Amino acid sequence: MTTLYERLGGEAAIDKAVDIFYRKVLTDDRINGFFDDVDMERQANKQKAFLTMVFGGPNQYTGQDMREGHKHLVARGLDDSHVDAVIEHLGSTLKELGAADEDIAQVAGIANSVRDDVLNR
Repeated sequence: MTTLYERLGGEAAIDKAVDIFYRKVLTDDRINGFFDDVDMERQANKQKAFLTMVFGGPNQYTGQDMREGHKHLVARGLDDSHVDAVIEHLGSTLKELGAADEDIAQVAGIANSVRDDVLNR
């Protein structure tokens, strides 16, 4: 059985998706303030490694876990509405790249599965 990573198109597709995703995020006034002081190239590389791992590709993610990695953002007001916006942008990005609806639903499920950790609850 193929992995979600393979079905989405592997490394090249993940790279392209993350680049499009962050363009959407950075133009969204609901959430772009959380990225004001962020090195976006470094952030994009971490995100590519993380998504590759959770989608079943090669695991080269060395970042913090979701709880530690977002704790400072929760202190700044990160809440469910912000997580919803991120998942919305991830889904629309994958749709734009031609991903199947069931794969997009699986991605949303993965994102929702870490929601409580991201929001430190």
